[in-house]
Amino acid sequence: MPKITFLPHKDFCPDGATIDAPQGISICRAALDNGIMLEHACELSCACTTCHVYVKEGYDSLEPPTDDEDDYLDKAWGLSAKSRLSCQAIINNKDLIVEIPKYTINQVSESG
Repeated sequence: MPKITFLPHKDFCPDGATIDAPQGISICRAALDNGIMLEHACELSCACTTCHVYVKEGYDSLEPPTDDEDDYLDKAWGLSAKSRLSCQAIINNKDLIVEIPKYTINQVSESG
Protein backbone atom coordinates (compact mmCIF):
# COMPACT_ATOMS: atom_id res chain seq x y z
CA MET A 1 0.00 0.00 0.00
CA PRO A 2 1.44 3.40 -0.94
CA LYS A 3 2.32 5.91 1.76
CA ILE A 4 1.70 9.64 1.73
CA THR A 5 4.01 11.81 3.77
CA PHE A 6 2.52 15.21 4.58
CA LEU A 7 5.16 17.80 5.39
CA PRO A 8 4.54 19.82 8.57
CA HIS A 9 1.83 22.50 8.31
CA LYS A 10 1.00 24.62 11.35
CA ASP A 11 -2.78 24.19 11.05
CA PHE A 12 -3.37 20.76 9.53
CA CYS A 13 -0.49 18.56 10.75
CA PRO A 14 2.05 20.53 12.81
CA ASP A 15 4.42 17.56 13.17
CA GLY A 16 3.88 16.23 9.66
CA ALA A 17 2.39 12.78 9.10
CA THR A 18 2.89 9.61 7.11
CA ILE A 19 -0.20 7.59 6.33
CA ASP A 20 -1.04 4.42 4.41
CA ALA A 21 -3.26 5.23 1.46
CA PRO A 22 -5.12 2.70 -0.66
CA GLN A 23 -4.77 3.02 -4.41
CA GLY A 24 -7.72 4.52 -6.24
CA ILE A 25 -8.72 7.22 -3.77
CA SER A 26 -7.76 10.88 -3.79
CA ILE A 27 -5.03 12.46 -1.71
CA CYS A 28 -7.71 14.56 -0.01
CA ARG A 29 -9.88 11.55 0.88
CA ALA A 30 -6.83 9.71 2.27
CA ALA A 31 -5.91 12.76 4.37
CA LEU A 32 -9.45 13.20 5.73
CA ASP A 33 -9.76 9.49 6.51
CA ASN A 34 -6.58 9.78 8.59
CA GLY A 35 -7.48 12.89 10.59
CA ILE A 36 -5.67 15.46 8.44
CA MET A 37 -8.48 17.93 7.94
CA LEU A 38 -7.60 19.54 4.61
CA GLU A 39 -9.98 22.25 3.54
CA HIS A 40 -12.41 21.06 0.88
CA ALA A 41 -15.14 23.64 0.41
CA CYS A 42 -16.67 21.93 -2.65
CA GLU A 43 -16.91 18.49 -1.00
CA LEU A 44 -14.28 16.96 -3.34
CA SER A 45 -16.11 17.84 -6.57
CA CYS A 46 -13.41 19.85 -8.40
CA ALA A 47 -15.27 23.15 -8.02
CA CYS A 48 -12.81 25.24 -5.97
CA THR A 49 -9.12 25.39 -4.99
CA THR A 50 -9.24 24.94 -1.22
CA CYS A 51 -7.63 21.47 -1.32
CA HIS A 52 -4.66 22.64 -3.41
CA VAL A 53 -1.39 20.85 -2.54
CA TYR A 54 2.15 20.53 -3.86
CA VAL A 55 3.17 16.97 -4.73
CA LYS A 56 6.89 17.11 -3.94
CA GLU A 57 7.60 13.45 -4.80
CA GLY A 58 5.56 10.95 -6.76
CA TYR A 59 3.82 13.53 -8.97
CA ASP A 60 4.38 11.49 -12.13
CA SER A 61 2.60 8.46 -10.64
CA LEU A 62 -0.69 10.41 -10.54
CA GLU A 63 -3.07 10.56 -13.48
CA PRO A 64 -2.65 13.86 -15.35
CA PRO A 65 -5.00 16.66 -14.29
CA THR A 66 -8.20 17.08 -16.29
CA ASP A 67 -9.00 20.33 -18.09
CA ASP A 68 -11.43 21.21 -15.27
CA GLU A 69 -8.73 20.69 -12.64
CA ASP A 70 -6.25 22.77 -14.66
CA ASP A 71 -8.82 25.58 -14.92
CA TYR A 72 -9.24 25.67 -11.13
CA LEU A 73 -5.52 25.30 -10.47
CA ASP A 74 -4.99 28.51 -12.47
CA LYS A 75 -6.88 30.28 -9.64
CA ALA A 76 -4.94 28.70 -6.76
CA TRP A 77 -2.67 30.72 -4.51
CA GLY A 78 1.03 29.93 -5.03
CA LEU A 79 0.60 27.69 -8.06
CA SER A 80 3.64 25.57 -8.98
CA ALA A 81 4.49 22.98 -11.64
CA LYS A 82 3.76 20.27 -9.03
CA SER A 83 0.41 21.68 -7.86
CA ARG A 84 -2.69 19.48 -7.76
CA LEU A 85 -6.15 19.68 -6.33
CA SER A 86 -5.90 16.93 -3.76
CA CYS A 87 -9.53 15.94 -4.36
CA GLN A 88 -8.66 15.05 -7.95
CA ALA A 89 -5.19 13.54 -7.51
CA ILE A 90 -5.88 9.79 -7.44
CA ILE A 91 -3.28 7.66 -5.66
CA ASN A 92 -1.57 5.02 -7.76
CA ASN A 93 1.17 2.61 -6.64
CA LYS A 94 3.91 5.07 -5.62
CA ASP A 95 4.64 6.77 -2.33
CA LEU A 96 3.99 10.52 -2.28
CA ILE A 97 5.38 13.49 -0.41
CA VAL A 98 2.83 16.30 -0.17
CA GLU A 99 3.10 19.88 1.06
CA ILE A 100 0.01 21.84 2.04
CA PRO A 101 0.34 25.51 1.01
CA LYS A 102 0.39 28.18 3.70
CA TYR A 103 -2.64 29.95 2.24
CA THR A 104 -5.77 29.31 0.19
CA ILE A 105 -8.09 31.75 -1.51
CA ASN A 106 -11.00 30.25 0.42
CA GLN A 107 -13.19 32.90 2.01
CA VAL A 108 -15.05 30.46 4.30
CA SER A 109 -13.32 27.60 6.07
CA GLU A 110 -14.96 24.18 6.47
CA SER A 111 -13.55 24.06 10.01
CA GLY A 112 -15.63 26.99 11.12
